[in-house]
Amino acid sequence: MEETTGTAGERHAVVIGGGLAGMLAATALFGYVDTVTVVERDRYPAGNVFRKGVPQARHLHVFLSGGLRALEELLPGTGQAFTDAGARTLYPPSDLVTRTSVGWQHRFEERRHGCLSVTRPVIDGVVRARVLRAAAASATRLEVLEATEAVGLTGDAGRVTGVRVRVRPGGGPSGGAGPAERTVPAVLVVDASGRSSKAPQWFAELGRPAPRQETVDAGLAYATRMFRPTGPAGAPDMGINIPGWPGSPRGAVYVPVENGTWLLTAAGVRGHHPPTDDQGFADFTATIGDPYIHGLLPHTEPVSPVYGFRDTANRRRHYERPGAVPEGFAVVGDANCTFNPVYGQGMSIAALDALALRRTLQSGGGLSPGLARRAQRAVARATEPAWMIAIGADRPYASGADARSSLGERLMSWYVQRLILRSVVDPALGAAFRDVSCLTAPPSRLMAPRTVLRTVLLPLRPGAGAPPTSVVPLQRAA
Repeated sequence: MEETTGTAGERHAVVIGGGLAGMLAATALFGYVDTVTVVERDRYPAGNVFRKGVPQARHLHVFLSGGLRALEELLPGTGQAFTDAGARTLYPPSDLVTRTSVGWQHRFEERRHGCLSVTRPVIDGVVRARVLRAAAASATRLEVLEATEAVGLTGDAGRVTGVRVRVRPGGGPSGGAGPAERTVPAVLVVDASGRSSKAPQWFAELGRPAPRQETVDAGLAYATRMFRPTGPAGAPDMGINIPGWPGSPRGAVYVPVENGTWLLTAAGVRGHHPPTDDQGFADFTATIGDPYIHGLLPHTEPVSPVYGFRDTANRRRHYERPGAVPEGFAVVGDANCTFNPVYGQGMSIAALDALALRRTLQSGGGLSPGLARRAQRAVARATEPAWMIAIGADRPYASGADARSSLGERLMSWYVQRLILRSVVDPALGAAFRDVSCLTAPPSRLMAPRTVLRTVLLPLRPGAGAPPTSVVPLQRAA
């Protein structure tokens, strides 16, 4: 097996996965190592187009405000670059309105949390360009190995010293075979390979146990189609979210993206999965908890096929536990914690994880002993709020062992659901919930005394009977 070695004494890091999480993790390392090698299974396409290696790419993507703040700290100016590329910014609940079991959310004038709505190819293309620019301006060399897969780790149970890689079939020069398997040595390896991470198997090869895994699967599946409005009636002045709720297990969301197009995603839990044929998909939208989105379809034309997606389980590997990672190895993004994509948290957590890695390097003196352990704890803290939101929403729909929850979890689920329903007409509670769900505040924000009293003691009140056509100033709504 061929070994690749750098200059003697060079600090070399390897990032497994060249998607969003991997590129952001590489950015976090700039200035702390001499070279970062990104190992990416695909070849990047020319321009902002869909690629096979991102299976969820054709579906709705949002960057929550907490993720955007982290992204801006890592790569200043990226938010404006998204806007320049056509991304839309939606501010819930002013211009992203939700239908709940008690009626429609009032459109309070609140501009606290701008959420980015854009297709995945634009996100990946903009971020990749900004990372390359940041690398050129730093003292760190960035090397990207396209059409190359990581096949294992080197080192032992106590320390990872590199990654074994090989060029994928057809990925060599002129589409031929690549060189034999080789080793890329590293002082730090970051696994950002996503849902398909092989780290637990690689741990076994090193003689160490896999981390404990926690799974909550609501059995949800969804399907997405892109539309272009044929007139004003197909393009409301707000995004529309109609999630499922007990007694209404189907939902849909309709939001604008770039180039005057809109994405419609329909979803349902077990036994209520949306079809992926044209007519079945359209008919499904008539069966969700409100007819509003279905009524928009005659005023639109489809500009894509219907794409389905079913791998929506929440999975968390507890690498933050004592002794769970060897020295020289860290895990970020979906490789660490995978969320039901319907909640739009994954990209934001990828940015927050990368920022956690950067801050760990800053506060701990760079590549000092114990970095992997400290970084993994920081990543866990960044992940926790999104994990609690996702499993709290999905646990009631889970089955078997996934459905088991403690009394504390059940009480918290009841409390949060009541808070959400109260927030339909209560801007103070809505602001608290959005601070947490947009990943700018810890879950403890929901337990402030005033918030608890308003949630528990005040009665539930019905929301609007139809999507509100005007925004209510906060001073009149309080």
